Amino acid sequence: MINFKSKIYVAGHRGLVGSAIVRKLNEKGYKNIVFREKNKLDLTDQVQVAKFLKKQKPDFVFIAAAKVGGIYSNKNFKADYITQNLQIQTNLIYSSYLAGVRNLIFLGSSCIYPRNSKQPIKEKYLLTGKLEETNDAYAVAKIAGIKMCESFNEQYKCNYKCLMPANTFGPNDNYDEKNSHFLPALILKSHRIKINNLRNITLWGNGKVKREFIHVDDLAEACVFFMKKKTDHSLINIGTGKDYTIDYYANTISKIILKKKIKIHYDRSKPNGVKRKVLDISLAKKYGWKPKLNLKKSIIKTYNSFLKEIKK
Repeated sequence: MINFKSKIYVAGHRGLVGSAIVRKLNEKGYKNIVFREKNKLDLTDQVQVAKFLKKQKPDFVFIAAAKVGGIYSNKNFKADYITQNLQIQTNLIYSSYLAGVRNLIFLGSSCIYPRNSKQPIKEKYLLTGKLEETNDAYAVAKIAGIKMCESFNEQYKCNYKCLMPANTFGPNDNYDEKNSHFLPALILKSHRIKINNLRNITLWGNGKVKREFIHVDDLAEACVFFMKKKTDHSLINIGTGKDYTIDYYANTISKIILKKKIKIHYDRSKPNGVKRKVLDISLAKKYGWKPKLNLKKSIIKTYNSFLKEIKK
């Protein structure tokens, strides 16, 4: 049973999701949290990871560590994505088992589901169709992590859960133009337009594809909720259950950040990705979890955190 004295290891504690999990754990009274900086623990090194977990013997492990990025990065560095993610998650899951850890949450991504999946996407749609080619290497790695957790549950009676979030954003996000996801890249571009008093913005694709986003604080809340929850399912979607077009997000963010409407140009020579991707979160709701933050409040909260980060 996980309680306030339980030792909890958060892998990837400096990233978008990992840092939010640490904040949420502290907020709720969990103080025995362990983590290690990259320069002190290389998660792609099996020996280092095994030694660390054997010594620490945590009661619970969150795997939020991963190599992540946007369409450009996923499409052009596939070998890095599949290799590093397979190494990180395999080392952490297997070494956790060897260290006697029987409670773990592995975090993935909604990109694990087929490109042309029925909408909204149910957990049972996994492996029922072809993946989106622009990020299939990352998706295959995450699918392997899910199957690894399921296999340890089946063979060794572990309690390894896999939470699959929608596109996530919030504090500590990556705002690099070529390596970030759509929403943080849009926040950065809108901020630059604001400080330079510009009137135009250029985005990839045609603006018509639909995406679902969840604020990282909502995801962290789900992580802590399911840390304590006994479930009969190892794979659970985490999202808002609502999706909007890229054009809607662009106009909403411009109104929030710029306080005015701007002209949006779409570069149709660049990829769109899948046409629509929204998660069915009925299973998570059945267990008693649901998102709390609405989109506009989430964007305002994220932009304020972005302004603090660029001042550092």
